[in-house]
This record gives sequence, C-alpha cells and structure tokens, in this order.
Amino acid sequence: MNFKRCLRCGCFFSSVDEICPNCAPKDDFEMSKLKTFLVNQPKEASIPDIIKGTGIEEANLNRFMNNKNFIKEVKKEKNNINFNL
Repeated sequence: MNFKRCLRCGCFFSSVDEICPNCAPKDDFEMSKLKTFLVNQPKEASIPDIIKGTGIEEANLNRFMNNKNFIKEVKKEKNNINFNL
C-alpha cells in the first residue's frame, strides 16, 4: 500500500489523488471561488490581487494555477484571460 502526503494539509493517506479526502471539499470550494474571481476579473490579475480578492493561500493558489485542466476550464468560460504571473 502506497501512502501519499496531502499537498494541502500534509497528512498521510492512501489514494491516487494528491489531496486527502478531508481536504478535497476545501479544494473544490477554493477552485470554484478562484474560477469565479478570474472569470469576473476585468483586467490582468497579479498573485497579490488574487490572494486579496479570494482569500486563498498562495501555496494553494499556485497549485491551482499549475493545474492545466483548471486553466482550460477558466479559459473556456472567459476567452483570452490574462494572468500576470
């Protein structure tokens, strides 16, 4: 049995996911919050702007922004979204 360390809280768990079952709902909520923020953002958004606007911790924000599927989903809802990262 392989154990992984949750990227969000650091606890050990057994799964194919990168986030433990306790943190998965928190991730889903924050990703939804981030997506809404980015889609409704009329201009480029810097990391500090996004953190201030969403309350999402920088480590989680970076993890979400490196998720290609998440970025594709956001771009699909808002064409030509600009990120100042």
